[in-house]
Amino acid sequence: MYAILDIETTGGKFNEEGVTEIAIYRHDGHKVTDQFISLVNPERAIQPFVERLTGINSLMLKNAPKFFEIAKRIIEITTDCMVVAHNADFDYRILRTEFKRLGYLFERNSICTVAFSQELIPEMESYKLGNLVKALGIPINDRHRAQGDALATVKLFELLLDKDENKEILKSQINALHVQKVPSKYLDILELLPNETGVYYMHNEVGKIIYIGKSKNIKHRVRNHLTVSNKKALKIQSNLHRVNHEITGSELIALLKEQHEIKKNQPTFNRDGRYRIYPVGIRIDIKKVYHNLELEQIRNDREYVMAFKNGNFAKKVLMESIKAFKLCQNHSSLKTSEKSCNEYKNGDCNGACLAVESATEYNQRIADFVKQKDYPHDDFLMIGKGRKEGEYSFVYIQCQVFKGYGYFELNFQINTLNKLTKRMISIENNSDCKALVMSFISKKKYRKLIPLNKEEFEK
Repeated sequence: MYAILDIETTGGKFNEEGVTEIAIYRHDGHKVTDQFISLVNPERAIQPFVERLTGINSLMLKNAPKFFEIAKRIIEITTDCMVVAHNADFDYRILRTEFKRLGYLFERNSICTVAFSQELIPEMESYKLGNLVKALGIPINDRHRAQGDALATVKLFELLLDKDENKEILKSQINALHVQKVPSKYLDILELLPNETGVYYMHNEVGKIIYIGKSKNIKHRVRNHLTVSNKKALKIQSNLHRVNHEITGSELIALLKEQHEIKKNQPTFNRDGRYRIYPVGIRIDIKKVYHNLELEQIRNDREYVMAFKNGNFAKKVLMESIKAFKLCQNHSSLKTSEKSCNEYKNGDCNGACLAVESATEYNQRIADFVKQKDYPHDDFLMIGKGRKEGEYSFVYIQCQVFKGYGYFELNFQINTLNKLTKRMISIENNSDCKALVMSFISKKKYRKLIPLNKEEFEK
């Protein structure tokens, strides 16, 4: 059985939101068998932008039931059900928060129609509910109202069930019924964790950080730490006393914070990340007449064009780059001969190894190679997902150097360097930072890039 639902809220700070409307459709995998729809008096103010979005205002909710008055009905209609929602982490978190205020532990397994849509209906332009159902020809009325969005989610879920040839949705339901239980002593720890993207910090009894991690679902990741039985997990479990977290919204910022915090705090069980995520790099040795491409273990006192997690992959990229830019193997760490290199024999080197080509011409192609591996702009903002509705994140690059990250709600909050730096959280730049940012740029995992005119921006 499935409980397909949508919730509208007041907006506001994380875990301080209140429910303003809820719609739940109980579904047996073939048809709707029960339903519950109600406005809810949240007993707190509605954020203006939410009021504009949903059309729900405080006057409409004055005589609506309070959450405790409908709690029993919600429990009844969701009993023995998987909770299904579009962005299920949000709706499920809101329900758990409301029940927690009543002193009741509400626990259901959940299915997210965003995740299954991305898997079963790939290459859609957008997976936002309104855009997605419109592209699929599913009617949707009363957008941003609980009943309208829940009904559209019902139709979307039925389509996903039809498309699910490998029965992944059914498997997830079966697996949920047999999921390994978290030891009872950790339930209070998990109760305080969100199903959100961010960084988490595991502490021992005296408060020392023993492990730092990042996840797109903090609660799910920590649950894994507490249920698996490998050697490392068992050591963490035996030392764990509490878990703190910080929501980032942006996966990139979570990664940047994770590597920074691990290097800074040196947690006992983060052996792999204490020094570098990307330990191998390519740098340019400009001290030689013909500039050399050096592949080596990264050092803090040197600048690198590219950084890699794996030495073999780094060597492959170096060989491909030498061929693509008609560079010389003998002017690199791949040198095989004192005479002409293999690339010269194949016609892919212009003869720098024999001084046939001038150093000036050769070094210009080295510069072209470096330029291609630079950030796309000298100064720019990389805009991404924020921590809440209406908020965005930014990563700031200045003069080809990563400076830090921050959050904003309105464009004027970051339209000058002074305003931007006041909102920015600085992180020390290193080769890991550049590799992470460039990875997200190459995969276009951002909302937009904003090039900055340095002279205009600094006014």
